[in-house]
Amino acid sequence: MTERIEDYSLNKRIRQQSSLQQIGIVGCGIVGQEIARMAARYGMDVIFLDMDEDKVKEIFHLIGSQLDEEINHFGLTEGDKRSILSRIKGTSRYEDLGTCQIVHESVNSRLPGSNLELCREIFKKIEAHVSPECVIATNNSSLMVSEIALQLENQERAIGIHFLSPANKVKVVEIARGVNTNIKTLELAKKYLKMLGKDTITINESPGHISTRLIVTLINESCELLMEGVGTVDSIDKLMKQGYGLQQGPFEMADRLGLDKVLKWMDNLYNEYSLQKFKASPIIKRLVRSKYWGKQTGKGFYNYENGKIVAPLVFMTEFKF
Repeated sequence: MTERIEDYSLNKRIRQQSSLQQIGIVGCGIVGQEIARMAARYGMDVIFLDMDEDKVKEIFHLIGSQLDEEINHFGLTEGDKRSILSRIKGTSRYEDLGTCQIVHESVNSRLPGSNLELCREIFKKIEAHVSPECVIATNNSSLMVSEIALQLENQERAIGIHFLSPANKVKVVEIARGVNTNIKTLELAKKYLKMLGKDTITINESPGHISTRLIVTLINESCELLMEGVGTVDSIDKLMKQGYGLQQGPFEMADRLGLDKVLKWMDNLYNEYSLQKFKASPIIKRLVRSKYWGKQTGKGFYNYENGKIVAPLVFMTEFKF
């Protein structure tokens, strides 16, 4: 028998060891784009789905721009960019997800209230077009995967895979196991995330998981300190970074996450638990109503230019409470 040198290549061996070669992403916003770039970088084929072809083209352009930013910071080469983009395809048709082994629901609706019905509808559409073995995952951290999967024919395939943003930089991922999630689904999720170089923690489903429940209470209490005049935006952030080793202070973090998202998470958690700690501060509500959503809009707890902090918002003069 003739042996070929290609049979010993790294890429060949990886693909032989794992049948997980293609993932899907429904809703390719900021987190969805981060997942797409990361998975493609690790050699997986990615199909992302969004509203229409114009939106698909816009997302593909954004992914290219993000890769250019990495090239500018010497994180990638032009060849790396071409290789990554060659593995990413966009579509507006659920039928194109048919060959995926894992499909992420990563929709970010800005409409007030819970995304439950929207997520359920997306799960049903995914299930209608993928194989029986395909895992259907949600990135939503404020809803329980069992509730989202309630209308699936095979609820055992549903799981929560919660990437913290920026997904390509944060090392740990929460895996939320629903009541009906089986061990096969759980093991495939772990295997997939290991292929992405991630550490994982497996939790039993709970609205807010660990990460969201803890971070929104930190942000909310920071707002209380601000309203009481105990400290300023930058002084509170500075103390938490230098005193407790946080990479970002609570206000910087809120701006990066998006205050509109933070408010939505808090509303969902307050509706679920009726605990005062989850009742959003008036500061958060007023900023969101004024479209001071954070880094994405150039204004939040800080003012931004070209994505960089210029100055903290001075609440005593710019906002009255």
